[in-house]
Amino acid sequence: MTDAAAIQKLFEPLLPGLMGLTLTEATAERVTATMRVRSDLCTTGGILHGGAVMAFADTLGAVGTFVNLPEGARTTTVESSTKFLAGAPVGTTVTGECTPFHRGRTTMVWQTLVRTEAGKLCAVVTQTQLVIPA
Repeated sequence: MTDAAAIQKLFEPLLPGLMGLTLTEATAERVTATMRVRSDLCTTGGILHGGAVMAFADTLGAVGTFVNLPEGARTTTVESSTKFLAGAPVGTTVTGECTPFHRGRTTMVWQTLVRTEAGKLCAVVTQTQLVIPA
């Protein structure tokens, strides 16, 4: 199941679904998604919470790994690094674009760029996913 719509369906009752993440593309080379910045995802200043940014990006890297997994294998995040560059205000939409640095047998490394709807870069997230054999 590597179809973005099918993966989106899996997300509905899980954290990505609760956050309002909408997966728009899920290929072996690129994963993209959007998320509306709601007040319940923000800090007291009406800016998207850093933890929400990290969860958003973590999901994209996990999806990228998932669509590259061999039959029966699983994945989990083993490391993540986030550089926060700008805020995303409540009422706007952020977009994430995730691409691979490395797709190996035991690990995969992905980078997600999170941008505001105006195109301003909010965060750069690099993560390592462990490939767990079947």
